[in-house]
Amino acid sequence: MLALTSLPENTKLPGRLTMQTVEIGTETVAIRSLDWDRDRFDIEFGLQNGTTYNSFLIQGEKTALVDTSHRKFQQLYLDVLNGLIDLSTLDYLIISHTEPDHSGLVKEVLQLAPQVTVVGAKVAIQFLENMVHQPFPSLIVKNGDRLDLGNGHQLEFVSAPNLHWPDTIFTYDAKTRILFTCDAFGMHYCDDRTFDEDPDLIEADFKYYYDCLMAPNARSVLSAIKRMEKLDICTIATGHGPLLQHHLSDWVNRYQQWSQEQTKVDTLVALFYSEDYGYSDRLARAIAHGITRNGVVVELVDLSTAEPQEVRELVNQAAGLVIGMPSQSDRNAHAALSTILAAAHNKQTVGLFETGGGEDEPIYPLRNKFQEIGLTEAFPPILVKEPPTQIIEQMCDEAGTDIGQWLTRDRTIKQIKALDNNLERALGRLSSGLYIITAHKGDVSSAMLASWVMQASMNPLGVAIAVAKDRAIESLLHIGDRFILNVLEENNYQSLMKHFLKRFSPGADRFAGIKTYAANNGCPILADALAYMECEVTTRMECSDHWIIYSNVHTGRVAKLDSLTAVHHRKVGNHY
Repeated sequence: MLALTSLPENTKLPGRLTMQTVEIGTETVAIRSLDWDRDRFDIEFGLQNGTTYNSFLIQGEKTALVDTSHRKFQQLYLDVLNGLIDLSTLDYLIISHTEPDHSGLVKEVLQLAPQVTVVGAKVAIQFLENMVHQPFPSLIVKNGDRLDLGNGHQLEFVSAPNLHWPDTIFTYDAKTRILFTCDAFGMHYCDDRTFDEDPDLIEADFKYYYDCLMAPNARSVLSAIKRMEKLDICTIATGHGPLLQHHLSDWVNRYQQWSQEQTKVDTLVALFYSEDYGYSDRLARAIAHGITRNGVVVELVDLSTAEPQEVRELVNQAAGLVIGMPSQSDRNAHAALSTILAAAHNKQTVGLFETGGGEDEPIYPLRNKFQEIGLTEAFPPILVKEPPTQIIEQMCDEAGTDIGQWLTRDRTIKQIKALDNNLERALGRLSSGLYIITAHKGDVSSAMLASWVMQASMNPLGVAIAVAKDRAIESLLHIGDRFILNVLEENNYQSLMKHFLKRFSPGADRFAGIKTYAANNGCPILADALAYMECEVTTRMECSDHWIIYSNVHTGRVAKLDSLTAVHHRKVGNHY
C-alpha cells in the first residue's frame, strides 16, 4: 500500500494542462486537473480564469476514489492515480454525479479496476449503465446512508439533487470533517493554490458560477444546506476551483443568502414521488424536465421520507402540485398525502400520475378530493400499467410542459405587452416561410409548426431552426438526432397549419388523420408538403427563450417544381 505522504510533484503537460496532488486531510489526497486555458463551459458559460476538475482519494482499511476527471486529462490522470495506489486494491468509486467533466474517465477506471464497486444515487447508477456499456458492481445510496472505510473514515451521503445534475450526492468523511460536494460551492478558477487563502481573488468567480449554475436551482441549494447543518465540516472539497477551508462559513452563508433572495421570485412546482417504489423516480424526472422548460422551478420530494413540516411549507409556497401515487402500504407517504390535501388551495394547479409499482394508491379518489378543493387539473391522470416505454416518458415530459406553460401564462402575456409598440411592429415585418418539423426517435414521434427557419451554410448544406424552449419536440432535436423539414405550399397549407397549431394532450398522436410516409432517416414526411429535407442536428446554441438548432441536410425532394413556399407575415414581432 502506497503511503499517502509520498506524493508526486506537480506534473505539467503542453497546452496548459497540469496536474496537482495535495494531501488535504488524514489519508486523503486531492487530485486536481488544472485546465488553465479553457475559455468556455457549456455553450453560454464564458470563463476568464480557466477551471479545474477535482478528484479525491480516501485510504482507510478500504480505499475510495471520489469522482474522476475530464476525458482530456485521460493519460495524465491515470498516470497520477496509478502512482498513488495500486488500482487492483481500489474498493469503491464514488460518483458525485455523472456529468462528463467528473465521470469522463469512469470507463477507463473500471477497465483498470474491474473489482471496484461504484457508489452513487439510484439515478447516477442508471446513467452510468447507459454510459459505460459494461457490467460493474454497484451500491445505490440515499440520504443518510453510511459506508465504513475503516481507520475512522465513516462516510455519510447527503442527497443534493439538481446541484446542478439530477443525480448529485455529497459525501462527508467524519474523520477528516471534509464534505465532498462536486459542483456545489465550486467555481471555474484555475490556480496552483489548493485552498481559498485569498477570497478577494476568487469572489467574482464564485458569484458568477453561482449565478450560472446554482441560481436556477436555488430551492435545491437551500435543501442541501439544511441537510448539511448537522455535519461538523472543516473543509468543502469542491469539484471545480479551490477547496474551501479558510472562509468556509462565509461562502456557505453567501449561498444561503443568494438562494433565499432567488426563491422569492420563483414560480414553484412541488413534485412528490416515491423514489424506491415502482418507476416513480423515472416518471417524476421526466415530468420535471418538461416543467423546467418553461423556467419554472421544480422541487422533488420523496413521499416516503418527507417530514410533515417540510411538506406543509413547500405546498404553501407552490403554484403547482404533481403527485406520483405511492404504495398503499407506505404509512409515511399516506401521512404526507394528508398534509398535502390540508395545505392545498384553489389557486393551485395539480397533476397526478401512477408509478407502476403494482400496489399504487388509487388515483381517482385523490383526484376527486383535489377537485372538491377547487384546484385546476394541469393534465389528465397518467396511468402506468407496464414498465415505462419511451412513449410513456415522452407523455410525462409533455405533461410537465403543459403545467409549466399554464403557470407561466400570465408572465408570457406580460412580456408580450411590455415590448415597445413601434419595435414590435418593425420586428413583425420580418417575413418567413411556413414549415412543419417532424421528428422520430426510438418509439417517439412529434411535430411542430415552424416559421423561423433559414439556410445557414452551403458547404456542407445546412439549415438553422429556432425552437422555443417550451416546445415538447425540443427533446428530439439534440445533437445526432434526425428530423424532416417539411416545406408547406402556397395556397395549400391551411389544413396542415390548423392541425399542427392545435393543442395536443400529453401523449397524443400528432399525426392522427395526416397522411405520411417514412423517410430514409425514419422520420415522417408529410405527403401534402411541397418539399422536404432530411436533416441531422450537429450544433445547438442557447438563445434566450429559444434554441438555435443547426443541422446538416442530407437529402431532399420537391413535389411540385412550379409551386411556391407558403409565406407567413406577422403583425408584431414579440409572439408567434
